Amino acid sequence: MTEPNKNATGFAETIAGASQTRRMLLVWDAPNMDMGLGAILGGRPTAAHRPRFDALGRWLLQRTADVSASLPDGAAVEPEATVFTNIVPGSADVVRPWVDALRNVGYSVFAKPKLSDDSDVDPDMLDHIALRRQTVGLAGVIVASADGQAFREPLSDVAADGVPVTVIGFREHASWALTADDLEFIDLEDIPGVFREPLPRIGLDSLPDEGAWLTPFRPLSALLR
Repeated sequence: MTEPNKNATGFAETIAGASQTRRMLLVWDAPNMDMGLGAILGGRPTAAHRPRFDALGRWLLQRTADVSASLPDGAAVEPEATVFTNIVPGSADVVRPWVDALRNVGYSVFAKPKLSDDSDVDPDMLDHIALRRQTVGLAGVIVASADGQAFREPLSDVAADGVPVTVIGFREHASWALTADDLEFIDLEDIPGVFREPLPRIGLDSLPDEGAWLTPFRPLSALLR
């Protein structure tokens, strides 16, 4: 008789919430992070400038181990890596290889059809953080997003409970997290191995002598939403 795959079983329990171990929860806001990266690059990323989720996963595992070792009760902490994304109708075949690659690395993916401007995954990310907070509890929460409007207040509420909260993003787009006393900010490029090559970043403190265009963070049409 074939024995069950213990790793697969444990992973399923993690996502379903059956495991009662406290979580180090990573929530990746794919639409927002894609927008921020595109603004830095001025277009779609090449292979050299696509985030390596295996490197991010190894970073999360190490961070989880460090937090577990620092707890006074010696309790175990379980990493949970999640990616939230919208799927534009007709794009499933294009997006499927990326989603399958994430799942193969060990991420759970929440995918939602992008049917209107109200189909964003922001509420789903906040609901998942609240679910983990209210059930098994959080040893830490890490949100990869520059969306201060969606996350600033909820993350401050989590931090007020004594849970370490980290925001991952790009420093050009996340001033709300950089200046927050109750949140830790980590620039995505500072995580070892996430990018194969340095990002071509241009900011007000690193302008070339001939000047440079600074692209908008969001389309002007967003004012109408």
